[in-house]
Amino acid sequence: MTVNISTWSAKFIEAEKTGIGIKAPSSIVPNIDVEAAYQIQLKTIETKVSSGQKVTGKKIGLTSEAMQKLLGVDEPDYGQLLNGMEVSNQGCVSTSNTIQPKVEAEIAFILKRDLVGPNVTVEDVLEATKYIVASIEIVDSRVLNWKITLPDTVADNASSGFYILGENKVSLTNIDLPSIQMSLYRNNGLVNKGKGDAVLGNPATCVAWLANKLHEYDTGLRAGEVILSGALSAAVEAKAGDHFLADFGAILGTVSIQFK
Repeated sequence: MTVNISTWSAKFIEAEKTGIGIKAPSSIVPNIDVEAAYQIQLKTIETKVSSGQKVTGKKIGLTSEAMQKLLGVDEPDYGQLLNGMEVSNQGCVSTSNTIQPKVEAEIAFILKRDLVGPNVTVEDVLEATKYIVASIEIVDSRVLNWKITLPDTVADNASSGFYILGENKVSLTNIDLPSIQMSLYRNNGLVNKGKGDAVLGNPATCVAWLANKLHEYDTGLRAGEVILSGALSAAVEAKAGDHFLADFGAILGTVSIQFK
């Protein structure tokens, strides 16, 4: 069965508008592959950009070994960030604008120059980074009950929802990325902890992977873009009334979000 790129993109856009999840593409088109899934993602982004939104960066998913094993893959995936997805630190997200949200804490890279593969290294990432900040990503699946395979989440823009950036802008000059510690709190209770080395051993490794992956599609990472480098711990389900705070320590500080 062939994959109708425009039809599936429209299905995801409609699900986001209505708040009603859809069946996984892989459950209807069993032979859907990752290449077709990225075409669906790109079509959705093109539609949103044509309606006035702007691409602000990228997000990297499936950076932990546990998640890769769960979906039977051996590399991460990525999605696009749009200006309509950014929420201010200490702001609010209405659960009416989500379907089944979960919260992840990550390190965000803000670039000062382009990164274009192939052969981008960790050193290249460090040199191209203007600063890093603490961040929270709200992941959300338009697929019913999060019953996803790799092509399903890729087609769904890597299950992106919203993102929140912290306010401490930290240079990479005197910081060891793999050793950064993070504690995630829900309603003042600690729900999990994470460390920088949880994402491919180093968050900068994830950014290098993405720059090289994008080269396969004749594109790259651009100066000014925000790059969410991957969750430092397991995603936590969010409900109306929940308050989440990610504490990255004295240097990076905290970032928080309220669900209403």
